[in-house]
Amino acid sequence: MKRSLQDKLNQRKKEGTFRSLICLDGLVDFWSNDYLGLSKKKINVDNQEKNHGSTGSRLISGNSDFTVSFEQFLSDHFGSQSSLCFNSGYDANLGFFSTVPQKGDLVLYDEHIHASIRDGIRLSFASGIGFRHNDLNDLNDKLRRAANTYDCIYVVVESLYSMHGDFAPLSELTKICDNERIFLVVDEAHSAGIFGENGVGLSAEFSEDIFARIITFGKAHGAHGAAVMGSEDLKDYLINFSRPFIYTTALPASNWQRLEKILKSDLSVERKMLKKNIEIFNSLTSEFGSFSSKESQIQALRLGNRGKLHKAQEDLRKKGFAVKAIYSPTVSEQDECLRINIHSFNDKNQITALIHCINSLYS
Repeated sequence: MKRSLQDKLNQRKKEGTFRSLICLDGLVDFWSNDYLGLSKKKINVDNQEKNHGSTGSRLISGNSDFTVSFEQFLSDHFGSQSSLCFNSGYDANLGFFSTVPQKGDLVLYDEHIHASIRDGIRLSFASGIGFRHNDLNDLNDKLRRAANTYDCIYVVVESLYSMHGDFAPLSELTKICDNERIFLVVDEAHSAGIFGENGVGLSAEFSEDIFARIITFGKAHGAHGAAVMGSEDLKDYLINFSRPFIYTTALPASNWQRLEKILKSDLSVERKMLKKNIEIFNSLTSEFGSFSSKESQIQALRLGNRGKLHKAQEDLRKKGFAVKAIYSPTVSEQDECLRINIHSFNDKNQITALIHCINSLYS
């Protein structure tokens, strides 16, 4: 392999941020995005769909009557004029941001935004500038500076931030973006399925003021795929110009059939259990100073330097807990943390034991 590539790998190892694939089956799950445990839910699909694989992209042979009707169901369920399905949240973000913002446009993104959005912006011909995390003063300042420079401006946030578990101020953002040249885009990956009425996400109540919402189904819904919600014109534009949509083999209809049954299910019990477990966690961790929202299922703990984080992750695994230490460049160096995901299927004894282990090892 090229020497410069090997040097990059060696540098990662030296810094303690080298990534490798692991399996932690059998440990208590405090690290997956399966917040409601729906990935384990048995769903029977109809015989006419379950044996059908996909045969091509949706613009050739990979489309189906069910997929078309499912997109209409998604629009109705999430309160959108239209919906367009993508194979994953990464594909949806890449497909939207590499396609919609044009040369002469500006994308203003929260500095904690997901890597898939950054990658999409990088592939577009638009300019991209970050603003300080959840800092509306910084956003307003950058909007003022950009007002007479760009054709239009896209402001991009996550409703619930995936690494640190805090929420975007959506109500204030919709007011700031109340301008015909400013378009608000919200990634709902980690809030859809949990928050909002029937799990429609945090941005649904502001849908008329939001240009596009990206809903990902690989987290709380325990499924696969994603959808971009917006106007019919936006859907038509993505179908015609979004390369990640045009040039990929479509997911089979059976994938969407399973997801539709999940979305139609009564998940109130799972959501109540998740909320209860979040409250239990917060009642036990006040001394750690988690900088996540108290309402979030994603809880981040700062335990010290990178070495302590790595040791915490490994020691907790030896105790039977699957957790994840988050390092730079996924987050900034000052925001490196132990990320703990709470689920509806965790119980009080598991949560208490986890916190006891953290207490005994690192207090």
